[in-house]
Amino acid sequence: MSEKMNETALMALKIAFSYMPKAIEVTKYEYGDRYQKVLDHIEAVRETLLINDVDPDEVDGDINPESTPNSSY
Repeated sequence: MSEKMNETALMALKIAFSYMPKAIEVTKYEYGDRYQKVLDHIEAVRETLLINDVDPDEVDGDINPESTPNSSY
């Protein structure tokens, strides 16, 4: 998938991504045998965000600016 999403779909993806676990939180202990599948899903969403010129690491700040700490740089 290399084409850009429309703004409504992209906003929906950003919201969903903000509720997904962070890759570092996904362990075999917590997710059992499906942990690799969860990691693959997270990576697929990150790649789609990047294709659409969205920094996945900044999504939480875009969706929930009131609960995001100020930048220190």
